[in-house]
This record gives sequence, C-alpha cells and structure tokens, in this order.
Amino acid sequence: MHWGSSPLLRWPAFLSVLFALFCVFAPAVSVKHENFKTCDQSGFCKRNRAYADAAASLGSLWEAPYRLDRESISLKDGRLTGTILKTVIPGGAEVRLPLTVTFLQSGTARVTVDEEKRQKGEIELRHNSKARKERYNEAEGWAIVGGLEVDKDAAPAAEKQPGATTVVYGPAKNLEAVIRHQPFGVEFKRDGQTQVKFNERNLMNVEHWRPKVETPIAEGEGEKAVETEDQSTWWEESFGGNTDSKPKGPESIALDITFPEYEHVFGIPEHAGPLSLKQTRGGSGNHNDPYRMYNSDVFEYEMDSPMTLYGAIPFMQAHRKDSTVGVFWLNAAETWVDIVKAKVSSNPLSLGIGAKTDTHTHWISESGLLDVFVLLGPTPKDVTKAYGELTGYSQLPQHFSIAYHQCRWNYVTDEDVRDVDRKFDKHQIPYDVIWLDIEYTDGKKYFTWDAHTFGDPLGMQKQLDARDRKLVAIIDPHIKNEGGYHVVDELKSKGLAVKNKEGDIYEGWCWPGSSHWVDCFNPAAIKWWKGLFRYDSWKGTASNTFIWNDMNEPSVFNGPETTMPKDNLHHGNWEHRDVHNINGMTFVNATYEALLERKKGELRRPFVLTRSYFAGSQRLGAMWTGDNQADWDHLAASIPMVLNNGIAGFPFAGADVGGFFGNPSKELLTRWYQTGAFYPFFRGHAHIDTRRREPYLAGEPYTGIITQALRLRYQLLPAWYTAFHEASVDGTPILRPQYYVYPGDERGFAVDDQFYLGSTGLLAKPVVKEGADSVEVYLADEARYYDYFDYTVYAGPGSKTLAAPLDKIPLLMRAGHVIPRRDRPRRSSGLMRWDPFTLVVVPDAAGEAEGTLYVDDGETFEYQAGASIHRRFALSGGVLSSADIGPRGPKTAAYQATMKKVLVDKVVVVDPPAAWSKVAEVTVEEDGKAPANAQLEFHPAEAGKAAWAVVRRPSVAVGAGWTMSFKQEGDARAV
Repeated sequence: MHWGSSPLLRWPAFLSVLFALFCVFAPAVSVKHENFKTCDQSGFCKRNRAYADAAASLGSLWEAPYRLDRESISLKDGRLTGTILKTVIPGGAEVRLPLTVTFLQSGTARVTVDEEKRQKGEIELRHNSKARKERYNEAEGWAIVGGLEVDKDAAPAAEKQPGATTVVYGPAKNLEAVIRHQPFGVEFKRDGQTQVKFNERNLMNVEHWRPKVETPIAEGEGEKAVETEDQSTWWEESFGGNTDSKPKGPESIALDITFPEYEHVFGIPEHAGPLSLKQTRGGSGNHNDPYRMYNSDVFEYEMDSPMTLYGAIPFMQAHRKDSTVGVFWLNAAETWVDIVKAKVSSNPLSLGIGAKTDTHTHWISESGLLDVFVLLGPTPKDVTKAYGELTGYSQLPQHFSIAYHQCRWNYVTDEDVRDVDRKFDKHQIPYDVIWLDIEYTDGKKYFTWDAHTFGDPLGMQKQLDARDRKLVAIIDPHIKNEGGYHVVDELKSKGLAVKNKEGDIYEGWCWPGSSHWVDCFNPAAIKWWKGLFRYDSWKGTASNTFIWNDMNEPSVFNGPETTMPKDNLHHGNWEHRDVHNINGMTFVNATYEALLERKKGELRRPFVLTRSYFAGSQRLGAMWTGDNQADWDHLAASIPMVLNNGIAGFPFAGADVGGFFGNPSKELLTRWYQTGAFYPFFRGHAHIDTRRREPYLAGEPYTGIITQALRLRYQLLPAWYTAFHEASVDGTPILRPQYYVYPGDERGFAVDDQFYLGSTGLLAKPVVKEGADSVEVYLADEARYYDYFDYTVYAGPGSKTLAAPLDKIPLLMRAGHVIPRRDRPRRSSGLMRWDPFTLVVVPDAAGEAEGTLYVDDGETFEYQAGASIHRRFALSGGVLSSADIGPRGPKTAAYQATMKKVLVDKVVVVDPPAAWSKVAEVTVEEDGKAPANAQLEFHPAEAGKAAWAVVRRPSVAVGAGWTMSFKQEGDARAV
C-alpha cells in the first residue's frame, strides 16, 4: 500500500488501519460477524422488536397509540390528507403526524407519514449540531423518475363504513383503500378482496422528537428510577469503538405490513439466500434476525443469511396462485424487515385442513419519512412494470457490455493486458472487455496512471480497439489525501467533500490510506466530477474506456461497520444516517453523467458497474454480487441472488465467475462459466492473491468446455439484447424465475435454481453441485421442451432428469417460441455487427410459434429517435412471417438502410410435421421483391430426439417484412 504523509496521522490510527488491511489481504474463511451489528446491537431495531413483542404479549389488551383525527380528513384531487395523533401519555399531549395518501393513475397508492414538529423545525438539536431538523424528505428526488400522476377521479366509496374512510381508485375503479381511524390502519383491496394491510397488528411506531431529560436519582438509593422505555440508545450509541452522537435523538419509524393468504414473499435485495424469503423470528430452518438493508462492505459473505450486503432495494413482492402484489418502502436509512408466516383458517374445527398462510412483515427504519407505495398487480409483470414506472426501467446498455468481461485484481502492466488480449485470440476465445483494478494508478490516486507499469495506456487501448474491445478502469469515491495531488486539492478547495459532525472535511481510511470522500449529493460536486473524466483531463483514456465504481457503500476501513459515521454531514446538512443506502447511487449517477460529457459531440450510452445500489440504480448501469468465494455454495447462491435483483427492478446483475476469494477447482471453474453464461452481467474476476485463471490456462478439456460456454453466450446475444430491450421498456426481468412465468403453478413458487431467458422460452438449469452429471428440471405445464443442443424431447408437467456431463449445459427450448441468434464465432461482439441471423423455430402442438428480435447500433442514443429494428416472427398456418413492431422516428429509415445487407440466412425448425420430409424447397417472399425458393433439409427423429428441418440461405433482410411458406399437402399442423 502507498500511504499519505498527512500531519493528522497518528500511530494508533495507523496501526488500526494496518490491522484492517491485513484482515482484508490475509486469507480468511468467512465474514467477520463482530464487525456488523445484529438487531439486538442496533438500538432502534431492538426497540421496535421489543415494541412488537410487547404488543403480541398483551394481545387484545394492547392499546395502539395512533389514531387518525376524523375531523382532519380531506380528499381532494386524488389525495387524502389528515393528521394522525400519537398518544404519548394517556390524557396528555398528542404528537401530530401529517398523513397523505396519494392515489396514482397507474393504480399504485402511496402512504406518507411525517412528523409535524420536525417538519416545521420546532426541535432542538444536541451538541450544537448543524444537521437538518426535518425528517429526510429527498429520497424521492433520487429514486423516483415518473409514475406520480395523480388519479383525480379517486372518490369516496358509495357505502360508508363506521370508523373508516374508503376511497375507490385505479384505472378500472376496482381498487379500494379502507383507512381505519382508530387505531390507524389501511386495508388495500382489489376486486373486493383484501390484498395488503397496514398496521393490522398495531406495530406502527414513529419515534417522535423529545428533549433529553436527565433521569433523576432515586432518593436514598443512588440508583436511577425505573424507566418505562429502554433509553440506552436514544441519545448516543457505540459499536466497534465508534460512538454515534445522535443529535436528533430517537427518530425511527416502523410499520407492520400484512399480506393475507400470501405464503411467498420475494425481493428486498441484497442478501445471500433463497428467492422465497424466510421467516426471521426463529424456529427450525428460519432466521433469528430480520433481513437487514444497510449497504456494507462485507467480504466473503456467508450463505443463507439475512445479513446486509452491498445494495438495498426496499421493494417486496408477495405472491400466491394467480396474484402478485408489492410494497416499495421509500427510505434510505438503515432498515430491517421481520417476516413471520401464520396459518389461518376460517373454520376453527378444520384442524388446519384447507388453512391459508398470511405473511406478516415488520419494517423498521432508523430515520426519515414513513413513505410506502402499494402495487396491487395482479400479475408479476404488472407489479414490476408499476415499480419501473416509479423508479425507472433498466438501462438499455451498450451492446458490448452484455458480452463477456475479463477481470482480476490486478493486471499488473499494460503489457500484461496486451498479452492476455493476444492469448484470448490465440486460443480463439471470445471476449469484449478487460478490466483494471486499483493497481493501474499512481499510488492509488484515481485519474492517474502508474508511469512504470502503465506507461502507454493509449497504445494498450489501441490494441484492444483493433478487435472492437473495451477497457474498464476502477474509480472509487475515496480520494487520496496527499498534498500536490490535484484531485484532492480541488476537492478541498471547492468544499465538495463529505463533512464530519462538526462540519469539517471528513477523513477516513481506505485503499490509499488517509482519504476524503466526494459528496455526490452536491450538484457542484457532480459538475466538478464530470470534468475529471474529460479526455484532456484524464489523459490516457480513450473512447473505449469505461468505468467501475467500487467501494461506494461507502467502504471506510476504520469506520463503524466498515463505513462512514452516521452523524457525518452531506450536502444540505443531511446526516449520513438519513441517506446511507442512496449514497452509492449518487456516486454512480455522477460517473454516468461524466461519461456522457467526456467530449463535446460524443454522446454514447455510458457503462458503469456499481457494487452499492438503491432503488433507481438500474437506470445507470450494472451491479455484481461482490466479494464471493470460490466454492460450490457461492455458485449455487448466485442464481437466486441474480433472480432476486431482477424481480426487484435491477436485472443487469451478475456474480464474479470463479469466485473472488480462493482458487476454484477446474470443475468448479468450468461449471461457473457455464452458469455465468446466463448472468445478465457476465464477468470473470479474482482476488490479487489467487492464481491466474484466464480460460486458456485451465487446460483441456476445461478450456474447450469453457470456450463453448462463452460461444453459446455470444451465439445468443441477439436473444439477450432483445431481453435487455424488453426490460428497458416495461421492467420485465431479463432472467425470469419460475413463479414469474407460471404465476398459477404453486409447485414452482419456491423454485430458484432454474430460470427463463426473457421471452425466448429458453429454460436453463445450471449445474451447481460438485461431481453432478445430471440435474432435475421442473416443467410446469404439458408443453413439449427440447434440449437446445440435440433436440431431445421432454414433456411436463413435473420433474425431468437431464444428463449433464461436464461438457453439457442443461438448456431447454419450450415449444411455441422463435429464438434469434448469430452462429458465426467471432473474437468480440463488435465484430458480429454485420453478421447474419439464424432463427430457431420451435412450434407448439398447434404448429404455432412466436418470438421477437430487437436490434440497434448498440452504442448511441439514436434508438430513441427510431434508429432500430424490432421484429415479431410468427409461425402460423404453415407460414413464418416477419412483422415490424417498432415505433418509427426521424432516424428509422436511415438506420434500417444501413442494415439492408444484414440477412436471416438460416431457419431451423425443431420437431416439424413429418410431411416436411418430402419437401425440398420453401417459398420466400420479401416485401418489394419477387417470390423465391430456398432449400429445405429434413432430418428425421431418432432415439428420443425430435426431427428438425433447416432452411438455408433464404436471404431475407432482418429488418424487412417477409413470409416463408412451409405449406404442404398433408401437413396437418400447417392448416
């Protein structure tokens, strides 16, 4: 490490950092639990759990202290407002909590609760703090980008209920919000059936502001008088040698949210565990702690744990047969979620037979507003679409970024990079991007190059560009505190860094040693940050240089829980506790904007990888699951982790192939590449202490098998890019779990080790167990499925055994789909730009199939002006057709003209009618051209494998309208 010579350096701090760094570099076996809080060690979580326990123990005797003042209620233009009154002492003063329930045109409802005294600034801060007095109310500005149009037609229900106000809303006016006055609660209904309940168990808790009152000493005893509440963490809280000053006192919020008759809940990433979230109040197979969301640098994280990881998306979906609903808890502070499931029966004599399961959740945040969106579905796609309307859909990335990325900490010289690049070519292994970790810099000073090891960065990038490859360099938010380093000098002089609780620049420790952190909540900091990325500023970068934002939780080696003190101050004097989970997104946002403005007139889609994220981060780039381990459990866990991110709105996700820590066996490495070929973000990465593991080093047969997995990814890039486009316009996950595709099949709701790729009908079940040579694939329906490689036939429903020797990826095609691909192997995806397409047509029992293809330049934003091709391919009545389904714009014609020579040069039909065996040609008609014939080859079925036919060189333009007729006399399925 290269240490700065700051005059603030003290030996105890120096030694503590050395110890922390030793812990990072030294081989370790698991996460250090002592560095991270449990709920019992987190004051506000412990208090609210105790509050819930007290309510449960009292049962019907529990008197909830929150009531909605009936006289304050007003409904106007789609918004219901009122005041919730909190009783602190019976007969005493009440705390006023402004309530707003907003009904949106999409059918989403939003419930917001504030605190009047804090809202008006009528509180006193301790320690002469400069922090803002309000509850943090700017999360919307970062997370929400649309979908807030108010349903002004929302109206009171015709039938009034005593003690409640009912509002009818939604596009079809089939939704209701029943707002209970005393105790306060809300019941959300769809078509008359209750879907979500707020405060059913009366666990709502808003810790109001109160002045600190010193507890008197009991006379003659020398002991404190008995306290009615545990105040031990109200005013300050210590953990790991750090003390949080808490100038605003206790300010947590909590609410119980019930999903009646919903047994499965998904979402709230990031956690390493199953897709269907577990209960958290103990018991066999359950967790003892709530799921925690507090973005943290947790290396070598453990499996099947509710422990916090790097990202936080407080969005949960509940699913039952043919119904999905969701809640989005818009709060950026540390948050915990308890989950309890309870069997309920309408007949007490049924002995549990026919009982339904209610899922009870308890959401607890340290500070901020109580701000919750309710999305009533009814389908999984309806819920993810509504969430995307609010927080934005996934970025449509540059095409190269969905191909394969090669990374390690670190490629040590520019010649090392060139050598790896040459060896990929020598072994004919495709890849698109090579990455540089922190060692490329001069002494870990970002925006610099080490002159001794990376003396010719432009020459290095020129070699990469010759094969249309890219470079990604890491830029972290910690800026080395070293005199004469222009970046830190400007950061200090312009006052753009995060401040400590006294309002002075905050100093902590990270990779460079003494560091400061850029405050990207500050618009001036974003403007300054953008200038650092200009080509004339960061010399040595080129148009094929892109960025990796790591350590942006933020990671602070000597900070509490390896992050920043909660009483630090950001722009606007908001405390870090209020904004912690958004912090990483603000940094990525600044980098994203910087890449848009590197050079005047150069407007291309940025690529930024982030480790830390929040709701809305999907608009800005990709994420990965952080510092995993080279073992089979981490490989298996990567699948539900990526799936969970996808349904939570951030589908551009992946895990480090091979595992970041440790050295994988060659079998594990091979299986991980086969799995990684189905991550939306596909990158091999490894720790500095691991052995080199580029695919060509594995040796045969492993190198050959890994190469085939990579080529499969490149072959299917048209299908992948189409799935990315779909995610970018309607929020549909790129990888879809079983429940999402078959929402009525209860047997598949908890299945999380297989998935579908977009709308292609491709079903993958990667091998994640050591020594396995087969897998069990669950098929939900009676449709036929075909092995992607040899057309072996499988029919559901139920579990089917697929052979999976080391060289085989279990991959099926569901009947009824058309799959686009490109079959010519190339060295990078950019070199495939003008290659022809192949269509794989898999008819269903009725002889029909359908699929789509989306194509654009894969680089610019011109697709927003219509520069794209979007086709629907459909087989019906023995005719395969191509129809335009894309919107037209001012650049449509020009772009499509550039693609006129890009053809569909092969059509493969799996399991065609037997009558086709007598057919030698098909008739092809392209718009504006005379009909022509194309050769058809028929291959008969054999030994459990379906017949297949191939049409070679139909020579139709991929962007044109055309038909291909397979109609033949005696073809029953073509009629």
